Amino acid sequence: MADFNAIAEKLIAGKADEVKSLVQQAIDEGAAPKDILDKGLISGMDEVGRRFKANEFYGPEVLIAARAMHYAMEVLEPKLEAAGVQKIGTVAIGTVKGDLHDIGKNLVTMMLRGAGFDVEDLGVDVSPEKYVEAVKGRKQVLCLSALLTTTMPQMPKVIEAMKEADCTNVKVMVGGAPLTQKYADEIGADGYAADAASAVDVAKSLLKIK
Repeated sequence: MADFNAIAEKLIAGKADEVKSLVQQAIDEGAAPKDILDKGLISGMDEVGRRFKANEFYGPEVLIAARAMHYAMEVLEPKLEAAGVQKIGTVAIGTVKGDLHDIGKNLVTMMLRGAGFDVEDLGVDVSPEKYVEAVKGRKQVLCLSALLTTTMPQMPKVIEAMKEADCTNVKVMVGGAPLTQKYADEIGADGYAADAASAVDVAKSLLKIK
């Protein structure tokens, strides 16, 4: 019988090869792909997120766990698609124009993918036009990242471009070291995440996912 707890524990420990091997073993034993995802991988990433929020884990530990998740998904993703398992939501994420910082964005991307979201990473130095093009008719949430106070003003420009392109159905989340909830409210963002683990909770709440 598949050992979902072992998958979660090895994921938390960042043992990529072992996680991949355990997932393959679970598939070979006939475990349902969604059970492997929910009870093994997502359960593990949820614990990584909890530890990150509690300052028990830091960026490097999260990235190592996310790498293990990526390894496991190489073998699980085709099985999920064959079984018709849907992602819980669609997200585009990028660092705003003029800003080349990506560590925070990468952490958020990993955490969202680990929670079951389909995430398109647009990279850094992303123009308002590129954001609009990425989400129009295809995404439910747009995540904007900025690490510099000088690039924060790009965020309201993106929100304005979204309105002009009639993408008001897409929820906009913002985050980054210099940002606050107050700033997010002032520019009309739908959500603000103080860290990568919180981003998952915010995205879920915006889409009313429990």
